[in-house]
Amino acid sequence: MNFRRLLKTALPYLCLPVALGFATGVSSETEIAVGVYDFPPLAAVRENTRVEGLLGELLTELETADREITFRIVHTSPKRRHLDFEAGLYDVIFFESLNWGWESRPVAATRPVLTDEDVYVALDKPGRDQSFFDNVADRAIVAISGYHYGFAGLSTDNADLQERFQIEFSHSHERNLNLIKADRPSLAEVAIINRSYIQMHLEQHPEDRARFLVSEMADQTYQLRIMARKGGPITAATLERLLLPLIEDGRYQRMVERHGLQVPSELAGR
Repeated sequence: MNFRRLLKTALPYLCLPVALGFATGVSSETEIAVGVYDFPPLAAVRENTRVEGLLGELLTELETADREITFRIVHTSPKRRHLDFEAGLYDVIFFESLNWGWESRPVAATRPVLTDEDVYVALDKPGRDQSFFDNVADRAIVAISGYHYGFAGLSTDNADLQERFQIEFSHSHERNLNLIKADRPSLAEVAIINRSYIQMHLEQHPEDRARFLVSEMADQTYQLRIMARKGGPITAATLERLLLPLIEDGRYQRMVERHGLQVPSELAGR
């Protein structure tokens, strides 16, 4: 075989890696950076960019429904999430209330997709009843740094809150419940916990049912939405469009119920 004939035979194979490299380097896939902080059972942040809870299930379903979209998890914190958004570290955040510091930021929001509320939890002692929570602002309170609370006017300024209330901050509902169980009233009389979390905790630890007094009244009730950066890689309207089939066939409602949460009434009947 002469050189010209050899080159003619080999040329298609020599070009194949180049063609494959070009094909794999060009993609219509859109990567969406999602800000996530620990907010169980809505989202439980894990190492290696993993997120569990309702959000983890939902992102998997949305990626399955639209193969041209992938979600990249950006870990943030309740206290830092607005700064990270302003720094451009992520463009979408799930399950936020418009009243939680987003009013003046360049975001568009979906309609409400989830509801929950915060309740007060104290140690159940002889003689204690629901009236124990009547003047909760006068109690020793344990709360999560960066969360918004109704009794405090939704402020997240730790210095201001510690000046106005006797309040201890942490980064974990579990730690706060343990402080209540330790029965140290000078440090912790009342923990503020989202109702879905305390229900999950009591299901996993039924021995605590007799130990805790849970308020019937809520500190605040909130409707949660998905927030998308204006001018970002995906719009709030597109996120709603992706979610709609899951709502219409009931998959989203079943996911929500598995985590002890509720969908807004306008979605429940769909």
